[in-house]
Amino acid sequence: MKKLEDYVRSIPDFPEPGIIFRDVTSVLQEADGLQLSINGIMDKLKDVDFDVVVGPESRGFIFGVPVAYNMKKAFVPVRKKGKLPCETISMEYDLELHKDSIKPGQKVVIIDDLIATGGTIEAITKLVEQLGGEVVKIVFLMELAGLDGRKKLAKYDVDSVIRYEGK
Repeated sequence: MKKLEDYVRSIPDFPEPGIIFRDVTSVLQEADGLQLSINGIMDKLKDVDFDVVVGPESRGFIFGVPVAYNMKKAFVPVRKKGKLPCETISMEYDLELHKDSIKPGQKVVIIDDLIATGGTIEAITKLVEQLGGEVVKIVFLMELAGLDGRKKLAKYDVDSVIRYEGK
């Protein structure tokens, strides 16, 4: 059986020279790759006490929902501004969350496909905390360590299934 890394397509010099684009769609297109990715994320959460999974549009939905389902937890979507019909709170990066989606004191896990600079997830942590939630873990399928995204998330427990040292 292949390793999860074997399912990730790497495209050099995209979107600019010196960058290696790590394509998550190649993981999703293979049943074994998809299963390895979901199992890998769930493995990072096996000893974590939490109430709800939060995932940003759109790839956070892809990986967060099956994890929430399998671990019998709720899922809260973070959408682009203007996409949610009820009262919301919003943050830079044009992200918003329903005001009633996180209850004070809830323990929150954030799941996304990739950490690069960390800005999007940093904004999501602020939204969760503004609603009274506690971010207990952040899990990414892939990490581009060369972009130092963990620095913005230094006060959180951050983990990734696959870690690439470059950009």
